[in-house]
Amino acid sequence: MFSRLLLRRHSVLPGFDLALGFALLYLSLIVLIPLSAAFLKTFTMTWPQFLDATTTPRVLASYRLTFGASFLAALLNAAFGLIVAWVLVRYRFPAKRLIDALVDLPFALPTAVAGIALTAIYAQNGWIGRWLPFKVSFTPLGVWVALVFIGLPFVVRTVQPVLEDVNREWEEAAATLGASRWQTFSQVIFPVVMPALLTGFALAFARALGEYGSVIFIAGNMPMISEITPLLIITKLEQYDYAGATAIAVVMLVAAFVLLLSINTLQAWSRKRQGGL
Repeated sequence: MFSRLLLRRHSVLPGFDLALGFALLYLSLIVLIPLSAAFLKTFTMTWPQFLDATTTPRVLASYRLTFGASFLAALLNAAFGLIVAWVLVRYRFPAKRLIDALVDLPFALPTAVAGIALTAIYAQNGWIGRWLPFKVSFTPLGVWVALVFIGLPFVVRTVQPVLEDVNREWEEAAATLGASRWQTFSQVIFPVVMPALLTGFALAFARALGEYGSVIFIAGNMPMISEITPLLIITKLEQYDYAGATAIAVVMLVAAFVLLLSINTLQAWSRKRQGGL
């Protein structure tokens, strides 16, 4: 009891109880209550009805496209995001600040505008699409392109500060011991960056799962072919199938929760790993 009073007496920023109360109230109003409404609506269904709503061939096809394209997009962003972050941190070149600002463009650009722009560019008569031997717009490949576009900043901005904090003396020590450049990168730098890279991958993956605006324009939205799960939820809402829409939404919410839990675990691992170095 005395220790608790002592901690409160010497607190640098008083008002913890009040701040915690406001934080929990805000989270409840903005996050918990709206999300719980989806679960409560889904609970009105029986288990067979829930399975029927979430495992039809059309819904399963949307899962495969959404999760598959999101995973592949996050995987590509992890590879090229690391390269972009490396270039921005380690080299000086003209227009570096401009390129650094362009990385954040998908954050600032409205998703609908991004979708329209990508559709126009990759259409068969577009600037890039006309030169490609295959069709991009209105195909599952177009979905993947849109998800790559919106996911890159998450990887770059997660990896970049970690690269900036890497101790250059480690590289010099490795070179002194006769390590090649590849050995220095793979055995000295990459183990330090890997936790942040995994976190950026998970963030890009989670962001891609819920993407809607930039995808619907370039996907073509053909059932069983290029229809994403968020669009299917909107379709069921327009058909007044609220229980079916919330059932699919619950599946996506559970998947997103697992991803966020993984992200928090990776972030804790990254902090622990960096603190021990």
